[in-house]
Amino acid sequence: MEASSILSSHEIGEGLPVLIVHGWEMDGKVEELDFEPVFTKVHGFRRIYVDLPGMGTTPANGIKNLDDIYLRLEQFIEARLGKSKFLLVGSSCGGYLARALAQRYHEQVDGLLLRVPLIEPENSQRDLDAIHPVVVNEKLMSSLSRDDKALLGDILIQTPAYIKALKAKYEQVVLPAMKAADTEILSAIRDDPRRYELSITSKFEHSKFFAPTLILCGRQDETVGYRDSLRLLELYPRSTYAVLDRGRHDLPVDENGVFEALVRDWLTRVDESRG
Repeated sequence: MEASSILSSHEIGEGLPVLIVHGWEMDGKVEELDFEPVFTKVHGFRRIYVDLPGMGTTPANGIKNLDDIYLRLEQFIEARLGKSKFLLVGSSCGGYLARALAQRYHEQVDGLLLRVPLIEPENSQRDLDAIHPVVVNEKLMSSLSRDDKALLGDILIQTPAYIKALKAKYEQVVLPAMKAADTEILSAIRDDPRRYELSITSKFEHSKFFAPTLILCGRQDETVGYRDSLRLLELYPRSTYAVLDRGRHDLPVDENGVFEALVRDWLTRVDESRG
């Protein structure tokens, strides 16, 4: 089976492969928007942005649970990367999948980046805070159109720059990804905790991973929170763990400088570790 028939993907650059796995009902273009501004300033990395089954341009092809999606990623790695070394990046549910892949391919994975990683598949088990706007501007909010309010929902940082960046991100990548997603199949998986959990979790939930790692969380993450991911610190001895204030589940919005600095630091640590 050719890799192209398993998952659609988009490659940019040459060098050490970086497999980048997006979140639920998103696609590779969402990851490109955030990571390419960083990778275009460094050299020697071949970015592989995949579309998971039922998302982006990859058809669902009969997936029934998260295990099926994980197996497609395994098949993709075997076909496209073989025995070569590579880096792993995962966002949200993609981070949950990336953690399992990092254990499965620990001899090949030279670095792991987890952005707003899903830790608890079941909603009721997640340690979440009630989220309120941290910068309030009632006059600005009252000036927004009805369409913008419906599109953007509860806005965390009520400044013109943040709202402009958030709207651009939604219109450029988030909405198109949501529109392309096979919601009928994906919702059936997402709504069933048994299907939205990796059966191999028990094999890696207490396993340590020793390559340089970056764990990026949002202090105001309304979807997965940040406290559940604190327990990852003991499992990743070479990890930098950052909780970004004014960061929701869709970070970065306009805080790209901090995001870029942390990702570049991770790449530097990977390069150093690889010798």
